Amino acid sequence: MIGKDVIDEAKEMLVAQNQDRVIEITNKAIADGHNPMELLDEAFIPAITEVGELFGCGQMFFPELMGAANAMKAATDIINEALASGPDEQQEKKTVVVASVKGDVHDIGKCIVVSLMQANGFIVHDLGRDISAEAIIEKAVAVDADVIGTSALLTTTMIEQKVLEEMLRAQGLRDRFKTVIGGAPVTPRWAANIGADAYAENAQDGVAKIRELLA
Repeated sequence: MIGKDVIDEAKEMLVAQNQDRVIEITNKAIADGHNPMELLDEAFIPAITEVGELFGCGQMFFPELMGAANAMKAATDIINEALASGPDEQQEKKTVVVASVKGDVHDIGKCIVVSLMQANGFIVHDLGRDISAEAIIEKAVAVDADVIGTSALLTTTMIEQKVLEEMLRAQGLRDRFKTVIGGAPVTPRWAANIGADAYAENAQDGVAKIRELLA
């Protein structure tokens, strides 16, 4: 078990956007034989969630938000590399394409989902934020994805999730991919209305729903 002092410092350094120290803590935890998922679950995910809340209430600004997100990505890259050398390496990995939809520049929640999916053994292509339905489909076809996941944090951008579903049907691709949608204003009813395969309430639920769809 990783010591509370290490967990607390890891949280503090990520919120402070101290990427170098986040990397040092992560590398040391792995070198000391600790489970890197513990560091992710107990420190980095709560920290990046706090960052999103601080940004949402105006106590943190966009450059700081991106600094924290970059530190989170650096840590998860190290953790995912460590996990890839574990006993599940030979298992077939499913591929997921994830994006925040066109018009939506919010992606902290999506970053958490991506980190969890990677930590759970999925191959994840994170297209970023403000991504059109056309670009999402193009990438999904190119990488032969199993799942397409989209996030919408605004009621005005939710419609893009419907656009994606309609475009998949129009191109005869709807049965090729499973689709999962999420985001603050998104609901199970919305998912059912537009024809998505699943609604994810949060990051953990997103991973669970994808596992269910691919079972």
